[in-house]
Amino acid sequence: MSQDITQFVLILALMIGLAVLIGKWMTHLFTSPTHTLIERATYSILGVDPEERMTWKRYGMVLLLSNAAMMLLGYLFLRLQEFLPGDALARSSQTPDLAFNTAASFITNTNWQSYAGESSLSNFSQMAVITFLMTVSAATGVAAAGGFVRGLSRKSAGDIGNYWVDFTRVVYRLLLPLCFVMALVYVWQGMPQTLAADAVATTLEGAKQQLVMGPVASLESIKHIGTNGGGFFSMNAAHPYENPTPLTNTLHILSMLLIPAALTYTFGAMIMRRSQGWAFFAAFLAMFIGFLVLVYGAERTGNPLLSPIGIDQMQTTQQAGGNMEGKELRFGIAQTSLFVTTTTAATTGSVDAMHSSLTPLGSLVPIAQMMLNNVFGGDGVGLINLVTYAILTVFLVGMMIGRTPEFLGKKIEAREMKYVMLAVLAHPFSILGFTALACVVPSTLASLANSGPHGFSEVLYAYTSGTANNGSAFAGLNANTPFFNTTIGLAMLIGRYLTLLPMLAVAGVMAMKKAAPEGPGTLSTATPLFTGLLVFVILVVGGLTFLPALALGPIVEHLMMLGGTTF
Repeated sequence: MSQDITQFVLILALMIGLAVLIGKWMTHLFTSPTHTLIERATYSILGVDPEERMTWKRYGMVLLLSNAAMMLLGYLFLRLQEFLPGDALARSSQTPDLAFNTAASFITNTNWQSYAGESSLSNFSQMAVITFLMTVSAATGVAAAGGFVRGLSRKSAGDIGNYWVDFTRVVYRLLLPLCFVMALVYVWQGMPQTLAADAVATTLEGAKQQLVMGPVASLESIKHIGTNGGGFFSMNAAHPYENPTPLTNTLHILSMLLIPAALTYTFGAMIMRRSQGWAFFAAFLAMFIGFLVLVYGAERTGNPLLSPIGIDQMQTTQQAGGNMEGKELRFGIAQTSLFVTTTTAATTGSVDAMHSSLTPLGSLVPIAQMMLNNVFGGDGVGLINLVTYAILTVFLVGMMIGRTPEFLGKKIEAREMKYVMLAVLAHPFSILGFTALACVVPSTLASLANSGPHGFSEVLYAYTSGTANNGSAFAGLNANTPFFNTTIGLAMLIGRYLTLLPMLAVAGVMAMKKAAPEGPGTLSTATPLFTGLLVFVILVVGGLTFLPALALGPIVEHLMMLGGTTF
């Protein structure tokens, strides 16, 4: 156990150091007045003016329409896949509902997959659709965060920057360099990077075995750095081609946390309040550690129903005891628990173990983190979601003490709170609404692999994952049906744009306001007290909203397990 804790501490310490380094670079990225040659060439090709100063409405509209165009392009490629050249395995096109689900999934940074990558997509589709959409969706989120923070930092301004400049710089100056270096490391560790569709190997028995291959390393790099999560193979990061060694597993974890953590530093630097950025980072880290302790403790304890027959006491060469069902022996409980916490905290969705095989309390962690959607979060949107709750916290505290709420020296008024509440309520509306709908649709029963509370958790997890733009699955649920493909696709779009666009509106409104001088009654938002209040509000609001649903799923399953009931 001491080795596990040491491992956790070292990885988190390394993450903090990298967050400062990348945070400084992103601050320069968003504030530099100059454009590189390749950036200027890109602006010319796109026909955009890099000097245009966009209001939040213009910024949001460009973001929305460009995403819609790229989603449509991805949809068309998936529908026409069988007619496109270059696929030696002659894989067929996706159906209309599946292509919609896939295109919506990858443009929203969700990367939910209702298909098996190696058997469904050609190498061309993996690159031109999947890897491309992974890149632009991550760039969209980070660019939106840049515009959002810029709006909060300005005073009496009518704009929040230029979306095309932010987007282009994020692609060229951040994502491509990081992914290029990481892909080389991945190839060194044994990941394939080839345009060949497959290879045929002769086994020790003399039989021929087909091995599907492709540009795996490049996809894996943007998959984790971009908090995407879609797998080249259906087994995702549990597949040895996607995650061949404990080192790659650790690099996956660091990659997922890198940009979400670094953006807190960027936030503090851009608003000229470093302590505010660290206060937000502390809120992220406190919730992350709490959930990590819960899932690690649950998985290390294992299933008490197996104690009488001694299964949980079995020794292996790598670790002793605990719940090893659905886990890779080469990673063990410690790295698996950290991966589970990270992939749903950073809304990545990559998995190196079967989440459906987690203990009930262990499975509560990924569901709860996606429901809160405020534990680091995805690239860009995680910071925006935390600021959403920071403004809500300031408002609630201001109402309790009878003062006009203020955030970053600006008064929070009715207009901003309407946008904030729209962003806050869209999330549970989608999760609980679609889950309720699925539970009353008769065809849902045919898609479930389990009955009782675990079966309910499968459905709840799917819509939570889709709305939170996470993309991981609870397994067991056959979601490749017209109903699930369509409704989960809609959940992804709601979770992405009905939370992101209202907060861009908040940034635009705040940018136009004048700064108010701080008084003796001003609540400082860069103190440990406020950090504690922020975490408390997130947990209380999330608890009040989602506790009944969790009680019907993992909580009651845990209680029934303790009572000796299995499913």
